Amino acid sequence: MTELPVEVVQTSSLGDRSYLAHDGRFAIVVDPQRDIDRILALAGRLGVRITHVAETHLHNDYVSGGLALAKLTGATYLVAAADEVHFDRRPVADGDEITVSALMRLRVVATPGHTFHHLSYVLDGADGPVGVFTGGSLLFGTTGRTDLLGEQHAHTLAEHQHASVRRLADLLPDGARVWPTHGFGSFCSATQADAPESTIGRERTANPALRLRTDDFVAQTLAGLDAYPAYYAHMGARNAAGADLIDLTPVAAADPAELARRIADGEWVVDLRSRKAFAHRHLTGTLSFGLDGPMSTWLAWLAPWGAPITLLGDSEQQVADAQRELARIGVDRPAATATGDPDQWAAGDDTRLAQLTTATFTDLAAARAGTPPPGLPALDVLLDVRMSKEWRTGHIDGAVHIPLPDLPHRLADVPAGTVWVHCGSGYRAAAATSLLARAGRQVVHLDDAYADAAGAGLPIVPGN
Repeated sequence: MTELPVEVVQTSSLGDRSYLAHDGRFAIVVDPQRDIDRILALAGRLGVRITHVAETHLHNDYVSGGLALAKLTGATYLVAAADEVHFDRRPVADGDEITVSALMRLRVVATPGHTFHHLSYVLDGADGPVGVFTGGSLLFGTTGRTDLLGEQHAHTLAEHQHASVRRLADLLPDGARVWPTHGFGSFCSATQADAPESTIGRERTANPALRLRTDDFVAQTLAGLDAYPAYYAHMGARNAAGADLIDLTPVAAADPAELARRIADGEWVVDLRSRKAFAHRHLTGTLSFGLDGPMSTWLAWLAPWGAPITLLGDSEQQVADAQRELARIGVDRPAATATGDPDQWAAGDDTRLAQLTTATFTDLAAARAGTPPPGLPALDVLLDVRMSKEWRTGHIDGAVHIPLPDLPHRLADVPAGTVWVHCGSGYRAAAATSLLARAGRQVVHLDDAYADAAGAGLPIVPGN
């Protein structure tokens, strides 16, 4: 089997991968993210010319950089013929073959399931198939979710997904590599990848779509689905329209007076520092979405679409990194930015600064026993902001459950009193406690791993 180099371009913040395959002279790019400067730099380092850009499907979890990349490089843009789009592209369909060079060819395979018109691309070398770019079809030990086009289509698409994965397995040898776009944290996956890489042969033994009968696979897939980010509703239409070139130029800086005004107006003023730094000291009324976690996914999910967002970071680089992450999902330009530290943002006014009380599950167990550790307030409400699937797997007895995505419009549903908030690791609880604090509630952030809750003596019960 001829090897053709395939470079992986990871976007870990969104849980996706893009690919650049080449023969030493010419290159194919598959499912590029919107910030195509990374792809262009990679092609430059390799000394190859991008001749083709291929989309496996109209993406629901990010704004594609495919059209912009094709325009900049003069590459042929491959998009499913059945997808209705508002830009010029080369329409491709099942059975089409694209010759890139004497050493490299793509074969188009229809693999509906994640979407109705989903395609996979088999990469052929001089001696036959090297691997397959599978987008949201065959993933590592799992498949793409089937409900993104509406719950009414989820069952039918799950049946298609099962058939598509089996078709790929029948078409390709065991040694063929599998290169999916999703599965590394993206909510586009039914579950997450079970390995860092894979082949068709490995998937025969690891993937439910290749181990289960159709009905069993469909039932398992549908039962495992949970909510997905609200901003997904805007991605498909944006990609069908064709996204313009990303704009990452710096945004005007806000002074302390402007920050105060934006906070007073109820805008989303976001602190990008770590949750520990936020807890130690932050500008009152700001929200914790640390860049050390999946900031863009949770912020874009929770904030009203199109609402002005101001970014606060400890450096220009931190703000620039956040701006890039948000632009990938269509939050194009922050309303304002500021760098420095809370004292600077407050202009030295300590009355505009706050701290956030933190605790562990061991502290929670003591508080439930009526003896909270010194410095911690009594427990009135335990709020679990994990997703529904996590809650059903098991939760602390007596907890109130409001998934984090629901919290902004369900703040009034949180019972009165001091609220102790937890999630799975502490990141989502930081966002939740900052939302509650902004609403005037007394809160405690349980910055601890939920896996340690039972060891702290807290009773875990099954969900419902």
